[in-house]
Amino acid sequence: MKFHEPKNLALLNAGIIAFAYSLLFCISVATIFSHAFTHFYTFLALFVSAALIFFIAWLIFLFTLEKFIYSKIRLIYKSIHSVKVGKAEQPVRMMTSNIFDHVQEDVENWESEKQREIEQLKQLELYRRDFIGNVSHELKTPLFNIQGYVSTLLDGGLEDPVINREYLKRTEKSIERLVKILEDLDEIAQLESGQMKLKITRFDMACLSRETTELLEMKARKHEIQLLVNDPGNVVMVEGDKDKIRQVLTNIIDNSIRYGNRENGKTKITFYDMDEHILTEITDNGIGIDPADLTRVFERFYRTDRGRAATKKGKGLGLSIVKHIVEAHRQTINVRSTVGVGTTFGFTLKKA
Repeated sequence: MKFHEPKNLALLNAGIIAFAYSLLFCISVATIFSHAFTHFYTFLALFVSAALIFFIAWLIFLFTLEKFIYSKIRLIYKSIHSVKVGKAEQPVRMMTSNIFDHVQEDVENWESEKQREIEQLKQLELYRRDFIGNVSHELKTPLFNIQGYVSTLLDGGLEDPVINREYLKRTEKSIERLVKILEDLDEIAQLESGQMKLKITRFDMACLSRETTELLEMKARKHEIQLLVNDPGNVVMVEGDKDKIRQVLTNIIDNSIRYGNRENGKTKITFYDMDEHILTEITDNGIGIDPADLTRVFERFYRTDRGRAATKKGKGLGLSIVKHIVEAHRQTINVRSTVGVGTTFGFTLKKA
């Protein structure tokens, strides 16, 4: 028997009162009329009066519980349930007999859910602050450069043919940097919203990787980084948007060059047959990424402290674009890294 149910709870309390009355009745009668219990009518009076008190107490408790307590609990439960399902007007059918069986569980679940939402909101607020700070940092440098160059020209440098041409070139580079940031942000927005349409074709992933490394060869030599493409021995046919996957390779390899080892630096591309997919891994022996930063490397404008210390270049948008392009192909990308040893980025594409 569940004593928290209204009827049972009323019975329990009425029984206690009837028992207490019976006990007091017996003590009182025994004290005042010591020989009263020898008569049948004494027991009859005790039974009738105790039964009457029990019945009246049961009705009072049941009415009180239903009217003033359980109705309020049902209202609270209905409000909680309505918030959970997001429909305040949706009726909630509930059996009075098992109300506490559901209320406690639902309240605990609701509390846990709200706690998770609070934690998510805190994380989103932290991300928002970081994002605004990073955007400000990335835009501030080229804007301040442009302001400085223009001010110098207006202060007299415009009349000097050597200075004015050099400063105009620098201004142009800063403007190009701003334009590139805006183009990258627009590309991310299109990828996130699904507005960018992929041109899916069949192509050789190994061949595309070799083409990409050839385009980056001069930059790699400048940083003393050796680019290697593992020869798979046959064609590695995949399905995807060739130009977008080229951009993925370019951004990852460019990162490996920028943060690579300046002594015997290497970046290697390897392919793995994963049954229905091809896994492409780009591995370097650079500075590596701290474990605390691994979960955030694909965020817009996010650059690790080690990354900022290693180079002032880069906008922190390349890996974010990479992630969105791979996910637009309904594929996955992951990263693993060890500080001082190197980093490996791996992404999959559907086998053609």
